[in-house]
Amino acid sequence: MTRKTLFELGEFTSHSGLTLPFKIDCDALTDEDINCIAILIATKTCFGTVEGIPRGGIRLAEALEEWAIPESYSTVLIVDDVLTTGASMEQWKVKQPDPDNVVGWVIFARTKPPDWINAVFEMCRLPVFESV
Repeated sequence: MTRKTLFELGEFTSHSGLTLPFKIDCDALTDEDINCIAILIATKTCFGTVEGIPRGGIRLAEALEEWAIPESYSTVLIVDDVLTTGASMEQWKVKQPDPDNVVGWVIFARTKPPDWINAVFEMCRLPVFESV
């Protein structure tokens, strides 16, 4: 069985339809990696419930569930693996009963995320390569 890699060069189409010069495949992260990232996020955010953007955010949301604080029930944490445009996160936020009480986290942000979204790794400061 071939091991997946986290980064893969090539031409890929993002969820939002953009052509990208490389793929970030968070399926390559182990459960231990995801648990470590969940702990990093949990130490910086108080939340009552957590929701993962399908498909990439589900594993992270499941790992974060044990860190929910019932007293913070009104704060919803929305998570995803990779943010490219932020459209999925924004769509999920407006579905919440109180969109003003939502915090977002992603593992990787390809671009600078909106103020309400945090990134464990932010790639927007990296140079953009048209082709590799």
